[in-house]
Amino acid sequence: MSPHNTPIADTESDLELTERIIAPDGTRVPNPQLDPFVKDVDFQTLRDLHRDMVVLRRIDAEGVALQRQGQLGLWAPCNGQEAAQIGTGRALQRRDFVFPSYRETGVMYSRGAQPGDYVRMWRGEEGAAYDPADLGIAPLQIIIGAQTLHAVGYALGIQHDGADEVAVTYFGDGATSQGDVNEAMVFAASYRAPVVFVCQNNHWAISEPVGLQSQFPLAGRAPGFGIPSLRVDGNDVLACMAAMRWALEHARSGKGPAYLEAVTYRMGPHTTADDPKRYRSDAELEQWRRRDPIARLEAHLRAAGELPAEHLDAVQAQADEMAREMRAACLDMVTRPAMAVFDRVYAEPHSGLERERDEYAAYLATFEEA
Repeated sequence: MSPHNTPIADTESDLELTERIIAPDGTRVPNPQLDPFVKDVDFQTLRDLHRDMVVLRRIDAEGVALQRQGQLGLWAPCNGQEAAQIGTGRALQRRDFVFPSYRETGVMYSRGAQPGDYVRMWRGEEGAAYDPADLGIAPLQIIIGAQTLHAVGYALGIQHDGADEVAVTYFGDGATSQGDVNEAMVFAASYRAPVVFVCQNNHWAISEPVGLQSQFPLAGRAPGFGIPSLRVDGNDVLACMAAMRWALEHARSGKGPAYLEAVTYRMGPHTTADDPKRYRSDAELEQWRRRDPIARLEAHLRAAGELPAEHLDAVQAQADEMAREMRAACLDMVTRPAMAVFDRVYAEPHSGLERERDEYAAYLATFEEA
């Protein structure tokens, strides 16, 4: 387990405190702790992970484009975080249930999301953007850190039922300063709940650098609650998969919660409403471009002679097709009538709901009169 009591001085020293399997230059690095969890991963599996990351980056780019063109109200980019999301997401079992924040597009993809699922909520359409029961993933959570409490509650239900499942919750570095996250860890540790906490440390909580809110690695907080933690290179997809398998095995075996800190970087804005040029330097961005998660895996596969041109062409075609389908799904969406907001709110109608419906109808009528 990585040391967690060393202050974060800069990016270089920060990364030295992470566990990895594939170095930034693509070299395979022996890792006695993580290697046992990816013994089954062959080159075909690595190519599949590469495909997932390329498709995810294309989905993300299309989401930004649709927002800039006025088709979406907002988009939360995940460019740069592909390895952290795909690596951990692909380690999950179908029976596990995920409680995401608003940036887990890659986790949605790994759970089988359809093209329209990525944009429905950001377009302001009905529902949770997808069927949570079908994907095994709760609605995207906008309130920072609230999903960690939901995950622990769900995990307590798993425990009560004696089910072979794990609840998994994702959040960013900024959320670790929220009371909800810390309260969730208190409950999880106290009841030994089968839950995995995944912190994607992308270095910026909107415009606040992680070093300002935490002088030490975030993974060091979990042991204080009695939760074992692992700090992993979030741009190494294989290390992220291995770390998640470790955490899932720990939680599934009745040992209680586990905590992962995936050290990565948000290459784009916090959301499309943000201008990161106001608080980040070009030098910092360039430093992280050299650690690009997709380029890293490509370098590893290329050095082994396992990255044929046919694979690259097929992956790019698949990514472009996903973007086309996503755009078509977005543009073809038909917004429900405003009054439909009252549909399926309660199982049975009641006077309070009817009164609110009438009041809202009267409000809408004022616009027609105008």
